[in-house]
Amino acid sequence: MNAEPDVTLPRHVAVIMDGNGRWATGRGLTRIQGHRRGKDSVREIVETAREIGIEVLTLYAFSSENWERPPREVDALMRLLGRYLKTELKKMMRYEIRLRAIGDLRKLPKEILAELRAVEKSTSRNKRMTVQLAVSYGGRQEIIGAVRRLAVRVRDGSLEPAEIDEAMFADALMTAGTPDPDLLIRTSGEMRISNFLLWQIAYTELYITDTLWPDFRRQQFIAALDHYAQRQRRYGKTGEQLASQV
Repeated sequence: MNAEPDVTLPRHVAVIMDGNGRWATGRGLTRIQGHRRGKDSVREIVETAREIGIEVLTLYAFSSENWERPPREVDALMRLLGRYLKTELKKMMRYEIRLRAIGDLRKLPKEILAELRAVEKSTSRNKRMTVQLAVSYGGRQEIIGAVRRLAVRVRDGSLEPAEIDEAMFADALMTAGTPDPDLLIRTSGEMRISNFLLWQIAYTELYITDTLWPDFRRQQFIAALDHYAQRQRRYGKTGEQLASQV
């Protein structure tokens, strides 16, 4: 696949970036060094996605469960996030990339949250591509939050339970306004979703690779897109039904 591929591209690609720690351990390095190397992969995948024409790229940067990791590692991850925001802002503006954060951001250190909000504001009018950063994010928690928001409207009398449908529920999620992922990539070979975008990936194509995140670069990303292009997305229909609609 070239920079301007002649195959069907996914509008929205989501990525579970896994394997920084194993990459580092296998090289006699610290887990923090692995996370630092993983940041380089983030930069290359964002640039490649923008160049190719992906509309939305959602990166699972830090889960709600990751707060349970050793404090030193959590602190290092937060500092890496802050450094990424500072160093990449100019590039986001130059390439018209909008940054959007989803998750329970109230748990972030105040200075990191302030930096995140500032970058969101600065890039809010950029239209070329959206990078959605899932930070302190959990899919179950997101669904519970949506239920609670709709329940408040029912309690207040502004919404009837029978009026709640899939579109309304989707609008109550943190990802409101973005299409559901067409493709979910998970690095490091783990065969699980890890509480990521549980509602949104109902019909998403899955691509699992043994490549650890620090080694997942442009070549591996394009290979995943090539695999996606060979899939037939049926949404419950038969292949014959889809062919008749062409």
